[in-house]
Amino acid sequence: MAVEVILPKVDMDMATGQISRWFFKEGDAVRQGDVLFEIETDKASMEIDAPASGILRNITSKEGVDIPVGHAVAWIYAEGEDTGVAARPAAEAKADKPESSSAESSSQDRSAQAAPAVRDMPVQAGAVRATPLARRLAREAGLDLSGVFGSGPQGRVVKADVEATIAGGGAKAAAPTTATAAPAAAPAAKPMSDDAVLKLFEEGSYELIPHDNMRKTIARRLVEAKSTVPHFYLTVDCELDALLGLRKQLNDAAPVRKTEKGEEPAYKLSVNDLIIKALALALKEVPDANVSWTEGAMVKHAHADVGVAVSIPGGLITPIVRRAEEKSLSSISNEMKDLAARARTRKLKPEEYQGGTTAVSNLGMFGIRDFAAVINPPHATILAIGAGEQRAVVKDGEVKVATVMSVTLSTDHRAVDGALGAELIGAFKRLVENPMGLVI
Repeated sequence: MAVEVILPKVDMDMATGQISRWFFKEGDAVRQGDVLFEIETDKASMEIDAPASGILRNITSKEGVDIPVGHAVAWIYAEGEDTGVAARPAAEAKADKPESSSAESSSQDRSAQAAPAVRDMPVQAGAVRATPLARRLAREAGLDLSGVFGSGPQGRVVKADVEATIAGGGAKAAAPTTATAAPAAAPAAKPMSDDAVLKLFEEGSYELIPHDNMRKTIARRLVEAKSTVPHFYLTVDCELDALLGLRKQLNDAAPVRKTEKGEEPAYKLSVNDLIIKALALALKEVPDANVSWTEGAMVKHAHADVGVAVSIPGGLITPIVRRAEEKSLSSISNEMKDLAARARTRKLKPEEYQGGTTAVSNLGMFGIRDFAAVINPPHATILAIGAGEQRAVVKDGEVKVATVMSVTLSTDHRAVDGALGAELIGAFKRLVENPMGLVI
């Protein structure tokens, strides 16, 4: 019995995916666990294993094409199993099929009457797990597979299930709900149409680069965040000299270890590593700000899972340092280096960038003095880090020079009020300016 290969849902927001590469071709022998194909989700590339051993047949999905989650992309047949009937188009099969059993004849008679209705149902039926033969029989009988009980592995509908449903008079033609439901979906509001935008520029003075899935996801989520989350912003200046001094001491004291590249320090802390720790400890001090908004309740988190925005070709991704309040600075540093490296090659697992309770976005290395970041739901806060620079400050009535960094906290006002946000960013500032608290 053929085993269906479907496009799996590997990302919380994933509705469609693209196969970026097939590792086998039609007719190849595969073993269970072989990497069958690679899919490109909105934020990562993932390898999908073959669910069974056998011969790969009926590949229905090409590389680089959007495919709905749950859609069958191929089947794996056992050695010697007949694949011809399922692989051929239905019209061809009917033209040369000799008269056979009464059941087959009955199915063909019904197909002549039900053909128009069948063409309306693939969207709904595509999400049902079924063998190719069961799909063909259901299609010919005008049977909606979603109403058939599947007795096969993992609820897969097999030939016997379809025949039993037909015999029991339980067949029902696919309801044309998709055709009538479509107009109800309102198109997304657009400030300007594509044509209106392009008319503003001289023809031939530009090129059009199609959006990939990551860019589409970033655009959709940012529009959702800015249009549905009521943002407000709090900015403070933090003196960095003490933190920079501590960072130097800790890096100088790092033990040396032997690696394939020779001896190197066991860790090398960045300013960002200390900021991650400071934000996590600030959330521990102000737990009411470590929350997520839902319409039903406030989600109060037990740990500070800090996402860190990482720029990658074509967009950005936010890998998460979980339980950052419990981890040492060296652990955070090494974990962050690993996450960032794998993020740039799109090798992160979904659980490594989904969720989190807050985030850090640092543009200081680009010389940006201050900015306000957009909240990434379900986070209630995000901290935007500007560049550390020498500025004139007044201390005890005298003008002195200090290294100062501006940070801006973006806050979801539904979950965190102004005073609570001020308490959180105040705790962060205190930890940055008195950094010994980060190592105790």
